[in-house]
Amino acid sequence: MHTIGLTGNIAAGKSAVTERLRAHGLTVIDADALAREVVAPGTPALAAIVARWGPRVLIADGTLDRAVLRSIVFGDPTERAALEAITHPAIERLRSVRVAEAAARGETLMILDIPLLFEAGLTASVDRILLVDAPVTLRRERLVRDRGLSAAEAEAMIAAQWPAEEKRARADWIIENDGTRAMLADQVDALIPALRAIGPA
Repeated sequence: MHTIGLTGNIAAGKSAVTERLRAHGLTVIDADALAREVVAPGTPALAAIVARWGPRVLIADGTLDRAVLRSIVFGDPTERAALEAITHPAIERLRSVRVAEAAARGETLMILDIPLLFEAGLTASVDRILLVDAPVTLRRERLVRDRGLSAAEAEAMIAAQWPAEEKRARADWIIENDGTRAMLADQVDALIPALRAIGPA
């Protein structure tokens, strides 16, 4: 099994790249999907979150209120670290299960979508790194325009991640997402042969 870590700072456009990779038939394990699964109602992680921050982080049906939790943790490094200590181990365990399932199906190449690949110290767990990047001014604009965040919330989320320059220096491939959706797709398409080449023929 060969693994490619797909990462990118918030609002860089990683989801669009993931969609294009899947269109080429590549298997992508999405960390955001895993993160939602590990905090579903009845999970130990959700119970630990409620124990730490109280019922204010739940909505009426018992599911996690992500907006409330985000407002608590992203402006406070201590609170963010506490959340990561709860969720990251659970996500890693579930990711390992998904990789093992793919290997059992005979798959030889996996794309692991990990937004905090660098911040969580997981670079050694993948064979190569694919970074999606966009200028910070554009990412800030996307957070405010597309996700409805305030300027302060956008800044806090950007500040919570490593600067893109540090990630670019350590990536094997970089996709620039500062143009149109078609331009982004063209970059992914051009990269497919190189991605496939790291695994068995």
